[in-house]
Amino acid sequence: MTTTATSSLFDVDMPDTTPAPRMPTTIQETGLGADQIEQLLIKTLYGGEANGLTVAERMRLPYTILEAIVERVRAERLVEVRGATGSGSAGYRYALTDAGRDRARQYLDVNRYIGPAPVPLASYVAEMRALSSARGYIDRERLGPGFSQLIVNERVLEQVGPAVNAGKAVFLYGPPGNGKTVIAEGMGRTLGGDMHLPHAIDVDGHVITMFDPINHDSLEADPEPSSVIAQVPRDRRWIRIRRPVVMVGGELTLDMLDLTFNPIAKFYEAPLQLKANGGVFLVDDFGRQRIRPQDLLNRWIVPLESRVDYLTLHTGKKFQVPFDVLIVFATNLNPASLADEAFLRRIPYKIAIDDPTIDEFTRIFELNCRRRNLRFHPVMVAYLQRRHYGPARRPLRACHPRDLLDQITALCRYRGIEPAVTRELLDLACASYFVDDEPGGAPLMPPAPKTSRRRLDIR
Repeated sequence: MTTTATSSLFDVDMPDTTPAPRMPTTIQETGLGADQIEQLLIKTLYGGEANGLTVAERMRLPYTILEAIVERVRAERLVEVRGATGSGSAGYRYALTDAGRDRARQYLDVNRYIGPAPVPLASYVAEMRALSSARGYIDRERLGPGFSQLIVNERVLEQVGPAVNAGKAVFLYGPPGNGKTVIAEGMGRTLGGDMHLPHAIDVDGHVITMFDPINHDSLEADPEPSSVIAQVPRDRRWIRIRRPVVMVGGELTLDMLDLTFNPIAKFYEAPLQLKANGGVFLVDDFGRQRIRPQDLLNRWIVPLESRVDYLTLHTGKKFQVPFDVLIVFATNLNPASLADEAFLRRIPYKIAIDDPTIDEFTRIFELNCRRRNLRFHPVMVAYLQRRHYGPARRPLRACHPRDLLDQITALCRYRGIEPAVTRELLDLACASYFVDDEPGGAPLMPPAPKTSRRRLDIR
């Protein structure tokens, strides 16, 4: 079993597995048309004047590519120079003329996207293929760091490793509170390495934003000012991130798995599974979504089999994208009650996450005490088992040590005393954490202590 703390999973440091996309040096190498870059440049200047290096930084393109376009729009009297902040045209302060502002409004009526220049769909597909081929395989030695700070049953690890290698869909099932979510996140981290994700991609002139700070953990250093002489040696339209672990729960709907078109901004946001490409997509509490499990599995029947997905623009055009994502379904329901045999065949790995043994529970309790700088003694776990678990026939859960210790810490802070684990404080934590009665069990509320309140504060 496992603890439910997740911070250690994000501390696993893996090397980058693929080289950064090469910096374009010409318009042709960007994969975009000169008119597309010009439109983005005009829209970028619509917010106010800026020098050439600032515009290049906002568009994530070298100024050497923009220079010829800037001169062209100056010749058309769409842009004028308001001054200079450095030598050369890169240091000129540019601003739109009245004609340029009219042109910008025309461009914004078509598409309001302003930001890093998009990457062509073909370049994104090629990068994902390179990432997939460079991933390699997981063995025991490589799997270990992703779970080094967790208490995980060896049987579970022996099933997790092959599932990650296969890249097929996985069912994690079992009672709640035993760390299914944490194990799924660990699977994402043990894939190893970082990856590069485009800020946005271009599909036949339509922009789809990809980078999402909520679901993507950026590894970019603070941006440095661009230079005409010494340019950043990689394509800065791509951002370096950790392999994503995108998690959804009961809020998931089928609409979230398709392109989201903003009718006001007139560009798209990528669906969740596209944001998860290269990593893990965790469907937590599977079976409790607002959609039927069969509808969700029907949506993914082709991607799970062929490893490609098909998305549709609002114009009706369909296009293909890679489906290089490890789908993990975590549920406390019986998998057989959620899908028929045909669907379960497409989810080949079914891993049961059972309750911890008393030995594992003790180790989890000790680990959580150590993280909180609390003194641990096995007698406290024995007391819990004898007083609050055995009589009530209450199952051990991997999350209980963390939750009970958090309650003890909060109670001690309220009383103004140093946090410590005592029998009296464990009784009070259990009284507020567990339901008073369970069918077939003894009353769970401990009797009022006969000692004075002052004696309760004594460790």
